[in-house]
Amino acid sequence: MHGETPQENLGCLLKGENIFLLLKGIISWIAQRKKDSSKLIKEFSICGGIFDLESKEQRVKELEVMMGEPKFWDDPDAAQKVINEVNGLREWTVPYRELANRFQNVFDLLPEAHSIGDTALVQDLIKEMDDVEVQLEELELRKMLSNPMDSKNSYLTINAGAGGTESCDWALMLSRMYQRWAERRGWKVETIDFVDGEVAGLKSVTLKLSGRFAYGYSKAERGVHRLVRISPFDSNARRHTSFASVDVSPEIDDDITIDIGPDDIRIDTYRASGAGGQHVNKTESAVRITHMPSGIVVSCQSERSQLQNKETCFKMLRSKLYEKEVLEREASLKQISGEKKEIAWGSQIRSYVFQPYTLVKDNRTKVEMGDVQAVMDGNIDLFVQAYLKEFGGN
Repeated sequence: MHGETPQENLGCLLKGENIFLLLKGIISWIAQRKKDSSKLIKEFSICGGIFDLESKEQRVKELEVMMGEPKFWDDPDAAQKVINEVNGLREWTVPYRELANRFQNVFDLLPEAHSIGDTALVQDLIKEMDDVEVQLEELELRKMLSNPMDSKNSYLTINAGAGGTESCDWALMLSRMYQRWAERRGWKVETIDFVDGEVAGLKSVTLKLSGRFAYGYSKAERGVHRLVRISPFDSNARRHTSFASVDVSPEIDDDITIDIGPDDIRIDTYRASGAGGQHVNKTESAVRITHMPSGIVVSCQSERSQLQNKETCFKMLRSKLYEKEVLEREASLKQISGEKKEIAWGSQIRSYVFQPYTLVKDNRTKVEMGDVQAVMDGNIDLFVQAYLKEFGGN
């Protein structure tokens, strides 16, 4: 078979001109992939250095030894800090090692699969290689999320702007978009609080996104989102422009101290407006806390117990106060240094146009996507990644 031409060789393995053309394309792809493989090997090596994997893995080993000591749980708080540190380090080391092993398997099997003419396996390996590249790029992007809060869960709040029913419907559409986005990423989504619109949609809604680096990614969505479409609520079928604001804050741990004076807050209870049967309708289980000095208002009605809702409210309030302090500090530093890239509160960050054409455009990065329905189905990673690349996760 060594003296046979590629066409004769492939002809012995498979019949049909279309299959031959497919294999010919695969051969060409493999030839290019060999170059890509060398590039990927280099990228894995570079990333290993960038992520400082060696020191991270060494630190994990040291902490695991500590965790194995008999007196480890004598101080529960200290033990929990060690466990949190280990988990944080593993969020970098484990995904990288898994990707490196997947790549090595493909790199070893691809030439063999080609040599025996196993087209199905070749196609599977091609798909696996593409997926590895995507995941490696995701890991590289995550390197930009260096803020200690980036790895935390996040609270994402959407408020309808001026525009009545149309804006309330837009807030509902954004809520669905973020829920689908979170599901795509494998995060857990919980609706903490919501206020229905008078006719349709939502006046406001707060979602809790729980997953790895949920805050680091979702903070890219903070700002005002603009919708342009022919309103289904307008009998004259006129084009309307609506706005909704998105606020994002991290879920902070108990080891971060945020002082909240009892005289600085007002606590109100009310009947929840969601599903829950007679219990919800007859008891004031929902809680709203207003922080007078800052004007921050948080509310929760996701739990049946007023006490649980109050605890969630305090957690959200602490998170928002922490985020406010951090943003003000960053804004002050950027003003001093002449930084021009700050995305200020209330700024319009993205436009979603449904008519007379379809286009979603991010005003910060200038990234565009024509498939507006895909975006509304949660395909927003293109915009989030572009933001992280340009602004470094700030």
